[in-house]
Amino acid sequence: MKWHGTRRPAGALLALAAAGCLLVGGCGAGSDGGSKASDASYDRGGDGSAPLPAPDRGSGGRYDGERDEGERDSREVAPDPDHLSTFALDVDTASYGYARRTLAEGRLPDPSTVRPEEFVNSFRQDYERPDGDGFTVTVDGARTEEEDWSLVRVGLATRAADPDGERPPAALTFVIDISGSMAEPGRLDLAQDSLATMTDQLRDDDSVAVVTFSDEAETVLPMTRLGGNRGEVHDAVDSLEPTDSTNLGAGVETGYETAVEGLREGATNRVVLVSDALANTGDTDADAILERIAESRREHGITLFGVGVGSDYGDALMEKLADEGDGHTVYVSGEEDAREVFCEQLPRNIELTARDAKAQVAFDPETVAEFRLVGYDNRRVADEDFRDDRVDGGEVGPGHTVTALYAVRTRPGADGHLATATVRWLDPDSRTPHEETGDLEADGLAGSVWSARRGLTVTATAAYFADALRSFDHRYSALPGAPGLGELSERADDLADRTEDEDIRGLAEAIRAANRLD
Repeated sequence: MKWHGTRRPAGALLALAAAGCLLVGGCGAGSDGGSKASDASYDRGGDGSAPLPAPDRGSGGRYDGERDEGERDSREVAPDPDHLSTFALDVDTASYGYARRTLAEGRLPDPSTVRPEEFVNSFRQDYERPDGDGFTVTVDGARTEEEDWSLVRVGLATRAADPDGERPPAALTFVIDISGSMAEPGRLDLAQDSLATMTDQLRDDDSVAVVTFSDEAETVLPMTRLGGNRGEVHDAVDSLEPTDSTNLGAGVETGYETAVEGLREGATNRVVLVSDALANTGDTDADAILERIAESRREHGITLFGVGVGSDYGDALMEKLADEGDGHTVYVSGEEDAREVFCEQLPRNIELTARDAKAQVAFDPETVAEFRLVGYDNRRVADEDFRDDRVDGGEVGPGHTVTALYAVRTRPGADGHLATATVRWLDPDSRTPHEETGDLEADGLAGSVWSARRGLTVTATAAYFADALRSFDHRYSALPGAPGLGELSERADDLADRTEDEDIRGLAEAIRAANRLD
């Protein structure tokens, strides 16, 4: 499809801290308005009281006339009558953190490392939250400066994390890269500092194991309860020194073996990979690495959490490992950010509130001519698999929010129902399925993304920024109503001034840096 927006040539503390944040609970925030979720839920075999998304009609692509047999257009834009969009929930943020680091060093990020959904999900939202486990669903939107085009935001939120509340114990296996490249300041030293801080923050009933890898992998510390043993953990962390090459595959495999040996029933068992992901020895392919630990992942439910560090960073490998390992990725750029995330935002909850969570958005063909999901390229799910609970989704904990953004072209004079968003998840213990929905009417669209509610404007700004950073790559096309980087920089500065939010100030600085390099 041809987009008519302006095209522009785009000329381990935070990680571990953020890791700790998401691992040991989840940082995030929810909605500043828009349509709220209904309180209906759906269980397999229930009475069907909840509104259900429309049946699947295909895989997507705009239909402009007759199509030869077997011919298919892009999945990005859905034709009538295919009006569904389905994806697994994801709370990764590594792409935005790495882009900021790259820009701060005076370089534009490689377009292939720019994932718009990770830019969008890097900012706190104030969506309404549920009282118990499960989700709220918020759907809102605003018109862009391109005729008939709007941006529609779907926001999903779990209950707030209680830092002092009861939670299951954690059994965390840290797999730490000690290859020669980790000697660069801001890599291994950052990881050690972060691990030391985490050791002091975790509870006595939590457990930690430490595995290192360079050309070979070694279990430095087996799974160890922290109560009475914090000194032993500190000694193990302090002893880490960079050595040779990067056999990431051996590190992940040994990490899972150590996690299985120290598996704790009733605990949150996770492997945390801390690396620049510049694998150069042994298995360097994510599929091959994951295949070797597939049984551990499936049988024991051990998830993989990736923490990226370093100015040179194997983004694609780390992202694929985490996505296919049922986990998440973050990127750590500096101690100050890491301390803030770890010490101030880290919820104390380790528990999961939802397993295999998926979202499906049904756009009303009477009011919507076409739409595009922004990002989530690696997290899309076939529409017919939305209620197939054998199909993998995302694992989500308390304190999380997930945001998805759509570019939507409404029919001229469209009035009435615009879209219904449904989130489906499994109870972490019973694996009982549940659903929650939210709706948006055409008259609920704000007049402009720049005068909409704060959260929606921040989301649009982040998405436009990601789009600008990768728009010179012919595979991507500008979002409707996209401003140039100069205008976007001015709008971001105004937004930062109005909100007095340091995270938005950081976004404005990154946009300004990109504009200078463009």
